[in-house]
Amino acid sequence: MSGTTISTPDGVTVRGEIREGYDSILTDEALELLAGIHRRFDSERRRLLKARLERQARLDSGEEQLDFPAETAAIRAGEWTVPPAPADLADRRVEITGPVDRKMIINALNSGAKGFMADFEDASSPSWTNMMDGQINLRDAVHGKIDFTDETSGKSYALKEDTAVLIVRARGLHLDEVHLEIDGAPMAGAFFDFALYLLHNHEELKKRGTGPYFYLPKLETRHEARLWSLVIRHCEETLGLERGTVRVTVLIETLPAAFELDEIIYALRENLTALNAGRWDYIFSYIKRQRTDGSKILPDRAAVTMAVPFMAEYAKRVIAVCHRRGAHAMGGMSAFIPVKGDDAKNEAAMDKVKADKTREAEAGHDGAWVAHPALVPIAMAAFDKVMDGPNQLSKVPEVAEDRDLYLTPPGGDITHEGVRGNIDVAIRYLSSWLTGRGAVPIHNLMEDAATAEISRAQLWQWRVHGAVLASGETVDRAYLEKAITSVVEELKAELGNETWSRNRADEAVEIFRELVMDDSFEEFLTLPAYRRIASA
Repeated sequence: MSGTTISTPDGVTVRGEIREGYDSILTDEALELLAGIHRRFDSERRRLLKARLERQARLDSGEEQLDFPAETAAIRAGEWTVPPAPADLADRRVEITGPVDRKMIINALNSGAKGFMADFEDASSPSWTNMMDGQINLRDAVHGKIDFTDETSGKSYALKEDTAVLIVRARGLHLDEVHLEIDGAPMAGAFFDFALYLLHNHEELKKRGTGPYFYLPKLETRHEARLWSLVIRHCEETLGLERGTVRVTVLIETLPAAFELDEIIYALRENLTALNAGRWDYIFSYIKRQRTDGSKILPDRAAVTMAVPFMAEYAKRVIAVCHRRGAHAMGGMSAFIPVKGDDAKNEAAMDKVKADKTREAEAGHDGAWVAHPALVPIAMAAFDKVMDGPNQLSKVPEVAEDRDLYLTPPGGDITHEGVRGNIDVAIRYLSSWLTGRGAVPIHNLMEDAATAEISRAQLWQWRVHGAVLASGETVDRAYLEKAITSVVEELKAELGNETWSRNRADEAVEIFRELVMDDSFEEFLTLPAYRRIASA
């Protein structure tokens, strides 16, 4: 029924193509639910997004500094906890993440991991078809009716008897879903993803002894957490669900959020199960929110590991606050993936994954992420060696409310190779994103929107502040233009004109150059990029 239309409630307009099966997702009940959420909460969402920009202006001018809020000291000092995790979320020692395409969902659920985070956000390019097909795929998975046959290889995929627990990551509050308008305004992508999955799956999930579990990304403040709490309660009440049915894990992947961990948990305390240390977006946010401060320049991306002090302190604080409140503290993503055709490089990559997950387990995390099924046993072994029980809630490290611990940058060089690497990764990723793929293997690392954000943010930061390379060259506009031109020429030669054109690489270069060269700093690269795929 491609290209057909569906009936809609008053004030609701579906601007996306209605392909086969979409009518089973965009039902009358679903559209009524979405309209109700939008009409009740979208003005507050937009107010909070505006508040981010207003705060950024104060940070840029020096009028405000990031710190632990004095007005919420009583929440941080108080003795309170969140409800225990549901039984199937008590042990989360390894979670696999990936986009919501059909093959990935099957392989991830079959991977042997404890959980699978199906990602509508950074690992997915949010075209209309990707988002809608993702809802169909997840519904089919929940109901045990998902399968897939690869047309190229002829290989068939189906679910095993024992699968990972499904957890869904919705888009961030900043992203609109322009294909669904309510009273002439686009729906929030975050609430679109959340409400559709909840509506179509909560009954079946309950029958199967599990529940509607979500990851919430990109939050910056307790006020944003409070908005999510209100949206969740509205949906639970509208659908006749017991309060607390929805359980959420909040990604702590912005610098401002690191100063409001207790407050974010408190705002969502009826529904919260865990926080996650989203390391890659956190590095991006560190640059973004301190972008006018020349003393906060970071070295090459490869040098900003979880071992550098400001990253280690952030992870330790996530663990300490979570465990004090009875919530799980999830570790981050190791971007390494298996290296085919080179045993030595593959072994080195696997060793790095093992070291990363061992560090997280020993620090007190209750679990962590991997990006490929082959890495599940490695991560599982690392946590098994450290954890006697299903989690480490009893470990509560000592942490201090010292803002400098979270804001002081590490030492390290900025190199010509680091500059070129950032250009290469960002252009390759944007090209893939524009053509519908949001999780992309590049140079034996699984890159998503967060790592592309780091790449472009570092280049902007280095140019604006005139960073000096280890070789003595200054990163200015002329230097970057020369480096971009050189990398683009090499990429064209590697890919060939036909592939370059098919992959929309000229558009990727145009977006990238604007992001890096503009005097202003774009909040998210996905905002200008989304305008280019909104018709897809």
